[in-house]
Amino acid sequence: MEILRISEAGAADILRGIDDYPSGSRFVEVAAGDDAGQRLRVHLVDAGDADAPVIVFLHGNPSWSYIWRHQIAAAVAAGYRVIAPDLVGMGLSDKPTVITDYTVLRHVEWMRALLVDKLELSGATFVLHDWGGVIGMRIAAENPGLVERLVISNTGLPWRDPAEPLPDDVEASGPFVDFQEFARTTPEWQPWTLLPMVMVTEPSSEVAHGYHAPYPDPSLTIGSRAFTQLLPTRPDNPMYPACNAAWEVLDVWTKPVLTIFSDKDAVAPDGWKPIVARIPGATDQPHVILEGGGHFLQEDIGEAYTEALTSWLGAAS
Repeated sequence: MEILRISEAGAADILRGIDDYPSGSRFVEVAAGDDAGQRLRVHLVDAGDADAPVIVFLHGNPSWSYIWRHQIAAAVAAGYRVIAPDLVGMGLSDKPTVITDYTVLRHVEWMRALLVDKLELSGATFVLHDWGGVIGMRIAAENPGLVERLVISNTGLPWRDPAEPLPDDVEASGPFVDFQEFARTTPEWQPWTLLPMVMVTEPSSEVAHGYHAPYPDPSLTIGSRAFTQLLPTRPDNPMYPACNAAWEVLDVWTKPVLTIFSDKDAVAPDGWKPIVARIPGATDQPHVILEGGGHFLQEDIGEAYTEALTSWLGAAS
């Protein structure tokens, strides 16, 4: 596996150019996967008291740990240790160079290796958004003891009835098919230009810079482009069996689960419905759909989102 890498000095330069990026930036190596001995560097924010209860923030596409900057500050102020990785291929983490190097299975394994093998976390609270929801719910279901609470925003875990046979002619369908085609064929993929699609407010120049900053070279956007091709637009998407297995665990999950969604999300507007209906731990929780936010509710209505999150989490004990 060929890997693109931003040097630690280069990463430090990028972060110095972002006024409100959190402190605690560091890199951790994990196994790359198929190639024996090959390692990937995962960039993350590791902030707060190392002995405090842990909150893990997992982002999606087209974002990186920068999206959580305000929530990280609030969680640290409340007494938590915060872990906010950049998913492999995103932000300042290493980037395999071939689009087929990226699978949901590998993303789950890369984050599991970081959180379980390297950081040795347990009893954590997961705060999940977009692809971070798919990856994080899988990790929670597959690693007993790792997660004590789940907060899920503008995402969902795909499920397909295993009793339903595949059609004779398997084709992609749904609202994201054209988007996938565009992302696959456009000569230069620029994830930061998607901000107007995932926000309802106009991103400031500072915010736009924050999303552009990790990609000084166009080749570094391969991980974001790859995520677009993993969307479950086909009934034979390879993620379905493992997602279904995760749902078997979540269907009897009694630990607390909160959904915080926004009313103008066009990506996963109904993602909360099966979570609330199926997961026992979601019963009688103060689920909320916040007004005025698009898919990136952290940007559109950051204060309201942070308040809803931190009021439920409470102060670390």
